[in-house]
Amino acid sequence: MYDFLESVLMKQIKSVCPECKKVLDANLFQENGKIMLEKTCPEHGTFSDLYWSDDELYDRFNRYYYVGNGVSNEEISSYHGCPWDCGICSEHKTGTLLANIDVTNRCNLNCPICFANAKASGFVYEPDFEQIRKMMLTLRNEKPVPCYAVQFAGGEPTVREDLPEIIETARELGFAQVQIATNGVRLAKSQDYCKALKTAGLHTVYLSFDGVSEEPYRVMRGFNAFPVKQKVLENCRQTGLQSVVLVPTLAKDVNAHQVGDIVRFAARNVDVVKGVNFQPVAFTGRIDQVLRKERRITIPDLAALLEEQTEGEIPRDAWYPASAAVPISRFLTAVKKIPLPEFTVHPLCGAATYVFEEEGRLIPISEFVDVEGVLEFLESVTPEFKGSGSNSMKVAKVLCKLPRYIDETRSPKNLNVIFLISSFLKTGAREQLAQFHQKTLFLGAMHFQDPYNLDLERIKHCGIHYATPDGKVIPFCTYNNFHREGVEARYSKPYRKVMKFEEESFEVH
Repeated sequence: MYDFLESVLMKQIKSVCPECKKVLDANLFQENGKIMLEKTCPEHGTFSDLYWSDDELYDRFNRYYYVGNGVSNEEISSYHGCPWDCGICSEHKTGTLLANIDVTNRCNLNCPICFANAKASGFVYEPDFEQIRKMMLTLRNEKPVPCYAVQFAGGEPTVREDLPEIIETARELGFAQVQIATNGVRLAKSQDYCKALKTAGLHTVYLSFDGVSEEPYRVMRGFNAFPVKQKVLENCRQTGLQSVVLVPTLAKDVNAHQVGDIVRFAARNVDVVKGVNFQPVAFTGRIDQVLRKERRITIPDLAALLEEQTEGEIPRDAWYPASAAVPISRFLTAVKKIPLPEFTVHPLCGAATYVFEEEGRLIPISEFVDVEGVLEFLESVTPEFKGSGSNSMKVAKVLCKLPRYIDETRSPKNLNVIFLISSFLKTGAREQLAQFHQKTLFLGAMHFQDPYNLDLERIKHCGIHYATPDGKVIPFCTYNNFHREGVEARYSKPYRKVMKFEEESFEVH
C-alpha cells in the first residue's frame, strides 16, 4: 500500500471494488509528482494504484476537458447508475467515435493477454451476418451524429469467411472508416486475401505489434511473431492496403524498452504504416497489489520513455489528449453547418501527436506548429460562424491569420504544412485529411481501464463503444470489465458444436 500521509488530495471520484465490483468513493492524491488512487471496500479492504504518473502532464491534459452531447436516442435510462446502465445510457456524454463489433471469439492464436478466446471459455460467440448488419444500423442511426468509424474485432476476425462481405456492407451503410483488428496471420499468408479485403472496402489494418525483436512476442503471444508482422506489411504494400496501424500492448519488462525502436520502425515503413497506437496493459483479472505496482505503466510513462529512447526528438510536451481536437471539430461544424463527431473523450483516456521523418530524424508537429495557439485561435473564432449566411469570407479571414502559428523554416522539407492545414480547415473533407496522413506518422496511446484504476467519470466520456446483438451500445471499459461475459453467454453456443478452426502454422514465406 502507498503512504498518503504527505499526499495532497486532488479530487474525489467514483470507482469500484476490484473484488465485488461495488461502486465506491475514491480519492485522487498528488504524491511525489504522481497522481494516485485510493479506495476502500467495507468487505475487501483498501486498494491503491497509480492513476497518472506525471502531475504536470495531468494538469496540462485536464485543460482540454470538454462535455459532449452524448447520444440523444439512447436506449437506456439511468436507473442503477454507471457502470450498470449501459445501452447507451442517458448519463453518457460522448457519441460513438469508433465502434467495435466482435464478429467472433474464435482465434488462430492462443495469446496469454487476449480478452476473448473460444477454446479457453468453452463456447463460441459469433453473431450471424444479419445480427452484425443490425448492429451497424444501430450505430449509423445514432443522433445527433451517426457513427462513422467501425472496427471488426474478436477473437480474430479473419477466421470468418464472410469478413469481406461484412466489410462491404459497412461501406454500403455509410461508414467512412472501416478497420479490422487482427494478429495478421492470415494476411501474412495470402496476398489474395489482402486483395479481397481491399476490394471489399477495408481502410485500415489494426495490427497487433509488440516489438521489433523476438523476445516480446514470446512473452505476449507465445511464439516469435515478428516475421509474421513483417510479412503482413510486405503483403499490404504489394496489394495497395496502405493504411496499417501498429498496436503494441505495452508492459514493463516486456517491450517498454522498445517504444523508440517501434516508432522508428514505423517511420521506415511509412508508405504503409500510418500510425502506432500504444495500449498500456490493463489488469482485468486479479493480481497482487505489489506486482501490479511494479508492472503498471501509464500514458505519461510512455511519453517519458519515448523522449528518452528518441534522445529528445519526441519530447513529452509533443503529446496532447485526444480531446484537444474538439476546437477543430466544433470549428468545422460551424463552418459546414452540420454536426460532426466531437472527441469529447476524457482528457486522461488517450493521447496523440504527429511526427515526420526526415533523413533519419523524427520531427513532431509541435516543433513547427504552435498547436495550443491554433486550438485557442479556432475556439475564439468559432462563435462568429454561427447563424445563417455564407461563411466563405469568414473562412478566408481565418486562413489568412493561420501562418502566424506555423514556422515553416522548422518544418520538414517538401511539406507545405500551411496548404495542408488550410485545405482541411476550409472544407473538412476526408481527402485533405488523407493527404496530411500520407505525409505523417500518427502516434497515439489509449489506456483502457481495469477495476483497480477505474474512474467512472472517464467511462461517461468514453468514445470507443461496443455494439452488441441486443441493440445496445456499451463503452469499452464497462464492456470488458462488467458486461462482456453476460453478452457472450446470451449469444453463444458450446465450442464443441461448431466447426473447429485449427491453429494455423506460423511459418511464412
